[in-house]
Amino acid sequence: MIANVHKAHPWHGIPMGDNAPDLVTAFIEIVPTDTVKYEIDKVTGYLKIDRPQKYSNIVPALYGFIPKTYCSEKIAKLARERSGRDVTEGDGDPLDIIVLCEKIISHGNILCEAKPIGGIRLLDGGEADDKIIAVLKGDEVYGSYSDITELPEGIVERLKHYFLTYKNLPGEKAKIEITNVYGKEEAHEVILTSVEDYKHSYY
Repeated sequence: MIANVHKAHPWHGIPMGDNAPDLVTAFIEIVPTDTVKYEIDKVTGYLKIDRPQKYSNIVPALYGFIPKTYCSEKIAKLARERSGRDVTEGDGDPLDIIVLCEKIISHGNILCEAKPIGGIRLLDGGEADDKIIAVLKGDEVYGSYSDITELPEGIVERLKHYFLTYKNLPGEKAKIEITNVYGKEEAHEVILTSVEDYKHSYY
């Protein structure tokens, strides 16, 4: 018997996971081999082309979002408290996640189980745009890491460089700022706060 003949909306119709925030379901939109940036269409739930990757920035790991999360007022308040900056609001999107793994994953539009180990607090034009850093469940190389402080420094620097430059256009002033890099416990707090923003906006 078919349990559900309709495709679940990746943002609203997929559970985050029974063991969240220790282990979360992530919807992956883009992978390092993509030459086009894809993102979820909020209305239909289908993956759409956002823009071609015009420059040399390549996403360094699996990149997507955590279902049933939202970055709004509570995320902005947390970012203000932790960064000391004038954060105007959340970016109005589900919470972003980047998942480190050893294997080459050939395409996005997939689900995976990921273990959050930290995060990067990013401000994009004054909006809170946190990036949760996670490792793929069961991965032979990254799966044993439990906190971002255990990662080689070069990996963290690569992630920071990507997020500082991935929206930059030649001749334009950069709008991206990283205020904090935080560990597992704060990553859990950010995830749970984004769940509260989601409940406030969509329930």
